[in-house]
Amino acid sequence: MKAAGKAADENRRPVAGKPVPGVREMGNRRALTDIKNLVGAAPYPCAVAKKPMLQKNGRDEKKPALASSRPMTRKFAASLASKGDPELQVTTTDPGLGDDHNKEPIDDGTVYIDVEQYEPVPDVDIDMDETDHKDSVNEDESIMDIDSADSGNPLAATEYVEELYKFYRQNEAKSCVKPDYMSSQQDINAKMRAILIDWLIEVHYKFELMDETLFLTVNIIDRFLEKQVVPRKKLQLVGVTAMLLACKYEEVSVPVVEDLVLISDRAYTKGQILEMEKLILNTLQFNMSVPTPYVFMRRFLKAADSDKQLELVSFFMLELCLVEYQMLKYQPSLLAAAAVYTAQCAINRCQHWTKVCESHSRYTGDQLLGCSRMMVDFHQKAGTGKLTGVHRKYSTFKFGCAAKVEPALFLLESGGISPPSSGII
Repeated sequence: MKAAGKAADENRRPVAGKPVPGVREMGNRRALTDIKNLVGAAPYPCAVAKKPMLQKNGRDEKKPALASSRPMTRKFAASLASKGDPELQVTTTDPGLGDDHNKEPIDDGTVYIDVEQYEPVPDVDIDMDETDHKDSVNEDESIMDIDSADSGNPLAATEYVEELYKFYRQNEAKSCVKPDYMSSQQDINAKMRAILIDWLIEVHYKFELMDETLFLTVNIIDRFLEKQVVPRKKLQLVGVTAMLLACKYEEVSVPVVEDLVLISDRAYTKGQILEMEKLILNTLQFNMSVPTPYVFMRRFLKAADSDKQLELVSFFMLELCLVEYQMLKYQPSLLAAAAVYTAQCAINRCQHWTKVCESHSRYTGDQLLGCSRMMVDFHQKAGTGKLTGVHRKYSTFKFGCAAKVEPALFLLESGGISPPSSGII
């Protein structure tokens, strides 16, 4: 009973002026109606005291720390006013006095900021032209970096690749022949040349030789026919002998001479092939190391970031040009670049030539357009006529049925075939 009476005394509301035994004094407290941060009420203006950093430690050691670093409440402001501290000023936070919101800083560096007058910093306008310029600069910097993926491959020779292709460009003109050299031949013509090369493409495919072997074979034939008059009955002998020389220069495993005799239906003997080999080497002064379109094709395909389909279609376009005598007027680098450009147009169904391709090939899309239109015409007619060796080769699954890709006929719609501008060397 005594314990219950004691608990009742503690919970009992005290009479004014008489403290209840055992209950802590609460002091002078305001009524709830004086509190301004009621839920749903209008925002109450307040003053935030900020003190700038005067020194590294955040205070001036010569002056004692002021008590005003406390939050500026009404009770604290009233106590300071009663003490008469001259260094501090009491700010009125009456919401009706709008002019008192902008306060001047007091002597100790404290600045009063009205929260209601805070305005968010507006968004900074982004200069899109400057951003595009930075993107173009980054793209230009990455143009010459197509060899970074092969930096760890010693066979890629990334340290010398730019010098190698500079050398190829300087010497590709030496590997070219006069586009009208056939006029000096008395017994053969351009059509016979086309028949020979179309047959050699089939032989090359049957022997499963390397791509560079085929392009070197055609180059040897043209350079020899430019300097030597050949009768019609020995034209095929020149072709098989040129392939033998190209195999010796490019291949690891070279076909034996007897195989070439059989593939030519025994039209020539082994001795005739060896004699023609001597004649060709002496006529060309043993110069077998020349830049062919294949050399540039590998580089331009890398610049185009090609996949297997683009690679096969590009080589299909290039081999179509081997048969055509009229394509001898173009340099090897331009033929390779135009083949990649035409293949991209056929696959993507739109004109596509990136800055990276333009930088590494040194040809613009306009410079390639004339040669590319001729390739589109060859592509359109590849499956017709008698010389269909290239079309049949690239219609197989081994070569991805590249010949069945629709030709880029839209390149022909802008005008007739016109000769391209000279390349930038």
